[in-house]
Amino acid sequence: MGREFIELFDNWSEDYDQTVAGHDEQYREVFEHYDHILQTVASRSFGTVVEFGVGTGNLTEKLIALGRVVYGVEPSSGMRRQIAKRGLSFTLLDGDFIQFPSIGEPVDSIVSTYAFHHLTDEEKEAAIALYGKLLSSGGKIVFADTVYRDADERELIHASAREAGYHNLLYDLQTEYYTTIEALQAMLERNGFSVTFNRLNRYVWLIDATKNG
Repeated sequence: MGREFIELFDNWSEDYDQTVAGHDEQYREVFEHYDHILQTVASRSFGTVVEFGVGTGNLTEKLIALGRVVYGVEPSSGMRRQIAKRGLSFTLLDGDFIQFPSIGEPVDSIVSTYAFHHLTDEEKEAAIALYGKLLSSGGKIVFADTVYRDADERELIHASAREAGYHNLLYDLQTEYYTTIEALQAMLERNGFSVTFNRLNRYVWLIDATKNG
């Protein structure tokens, strides 16, 4: 459920926005076009939105600006403290991708950026199955996350990070649960979604899935 990474995000919470702004050279490519990525995810959502992994609230702010009703789910207390400072008008919940409080109203869209890779593939499928029950026909999952095109690309990206001396990035790539497009597409289709993938930078893909009628 990704909760093994909570301590990491508690410790990262005060510096997270500097990282996404490109201040850490090792992660600069990962967060390239960050603002555009967030805006793209926000624009593909509609209605009442559940956002998983709200972090410091960068996507949340864009969702609210577009008039969405937002329920944000965040397991890290450090991140929840950071987003509380922004005074955004939304409902903040303590939870993760699979275990979270009842929303209490119909959900139209489920969104997330830079977070779904904290679940194993087995957990990803369990989450997708849950969202399939939560969403009505036409409801959407819109995620942006690091996904490999295939196993060959995984090896290529790992080798590139190794050659550049980006040891922290390489460690993350090797220890977190980044999947492939083929695997993720199969999970979504098995659970009644049609999905498209569009590359947003070298690491990040837009995953836009619609629940079939």
